[in-house]
Amino acid sequence: MSNINLSNLANGSVAERIDIEIQKVLENIADPNTDARKARKLTVTLTLKADEKRDVAHVSVATKSTLAPAKSIETKFIMDRDNAGKVVGAELKSSAKGQHYIDDDGDVATDTGEKVENVVDFKKSKSN
Repeated sequence: MSNINLSNLANGSVAERIDIEIQKVLENIADPNTDARKARKLTVTLTLKADEKRDVAHVSVATKSTLAPAKSIETKFIMDRDNAGKVVGAELKSSAKGQHYIDDDGDVATDTGEKVENVVDFKKSKSN
């Protein structure tokens, strides 16, 4: 039986490294952009190399956490060709190609998010 205590190994540096990796794992679990159900791992590797007399071992300690990746984000591109025949694309901001929508500022915008000028406000043009 050995007299080695992991909490005191390398003057507490091993325990400190484990604490750092556990904190990374906990932050990753708390991140709403990751899948809560994905498993996370914390790996501690102790590598021991003895000298020729076999009375001293050099020990290297490595810690590594494997975190859940951020969830993928989906969007849509609308595609067309320009006058030279080159394929061009833009992010579709409305729900359908060619459809205008009301943007976050309350303005009318094209399907790619460009503001539309000269929009008729039917409420204001209504005569009494």
